[in-house]
Amino acid sequence: MRIGIICEYNPFHNGHIYHINKIKELYPDSTIILVVDSLFTERGDISVLDRISKTEIALQNNIDLVVELPFAFATQSADIFAYGAISILNKLEVDMLIFGSESNNIDSLKEAALTQIEDNNYNNIVKDFLNEGSNYPTALAKALNAITGSYINRPNDLLGISYIKAIIVTNSKIKPLTIERTNDYHDLTLSNISSASAIRKALNSKNDISTSVPEITKKYVSFIDENILFNYLKYKIISNISDLNKYQTTDEGIENRIKKFIYNAKSLDELILNIKSLKKKLKKEAFQFSTSTKIEVEKKIIMCILLVLILGAFYILSIFIDKEEIEAANEIVNEIEVEKVVENKTVKVDIKGAVKNPGVETTPSTPSESLGLGPGVRISSSGLGSSL
Repeated sequence: MRIGIICEYNPFHNGHIYHINKIKELYPDSTIILVVDSLFTERGDISVLDRISKTEIALQNNIDLVVELPFAFATQSADIFAYGAISILNKLEVDMLIFGSESNNIDSLKEAALTQIEDNNYNNIVKDFLNEGSNYPTALAKALNAITGSYINRPNDLLGISYIKAIIVTNSKIKPLTIERTNDYHDLTLSNISSASAIRKALNSKNDISTSVPEITKKYVSFIDENILFNYLKYKIISNISDLNKYQTTDEGIENRIKKFIYNAKSLDELILNIKSLKKKLKKEAFQFSTSTKIEVEKKIIMCILLVLILGAFYILSIFIDKEEIEAANEIVNEIEVEKVVENKTVKVDIKGAVKNPGVETTPSTPSESLGLGPGVRISSSGLGSSL
């Protein structure tokens, strides 16, 4: 049996060892395949472990195969992150996905995933809660509660819903299974099994993390000084102050908000807080906006926060991605085509799901129906594709 797991290992800690050992206990003869990001995380952070270190640590802890989740998926929202990872596991013909869960209730998570996909009223309810002032994750949780009676708002459960949705929309044969998470993601105290957030906080404070991680993690882990990182980030933003909109998601005025606060900001946290504080002002003036505009503003503020973090990481490695590079990458991935049945006819579709056969037209009804890049292509800053 092939079992897939999806992780960030930022850093690898005792909770991950528990996860792997529990799988081996349940399925002793299984092959465990890990899909893991590299240097940049879903939150936009720089990982405290690089991809080579993650690979070596994983292989020394009962992982049989390590596959990198391409940057194009690894730094995106939960749904895109999950879609990329599940697409890879599909190609590797994995039988089961096992992930950590606070609720450890796979049936509840499946119900939530189906609700998000199939209930036509779900998105409208989400918009209603956004209009009332809830942030996006809270609006999602409240909408699910209104429809199903279940309130799911903890991070591993929410990510698990994204995994299950990806399994459904890709028509995957993968069976999802949960292992109960034994600690609180938001608990910042160190113990035998601590959250990655707590361990990173301890690293930033230069505290000992020995109780929470194996020795091999201590050997490879790196300290990321956010003060130094912010100085580079601030320099890069100011030196490109008139051309910020060349970076992804800096459109429709987002660059103006960055410009407004960057000169006086003394830290990354301060910059993010100032950008977020605009949210309150926007709510006071909400009557001036249409419903759709208010939702778009909410989304853009969130994307701006992620952008600030990712820009800093890009500067450190000198791999800033502009629109020309994205277009070059798209030219490569657009060459990918697969066969798909449409109206009882086998047609070829491109990476976005558009039909290439003449005489037959179709458009994916939702973004989730489009095809992902798949595991065979990695997007680099030069716009070149390479095999994993």
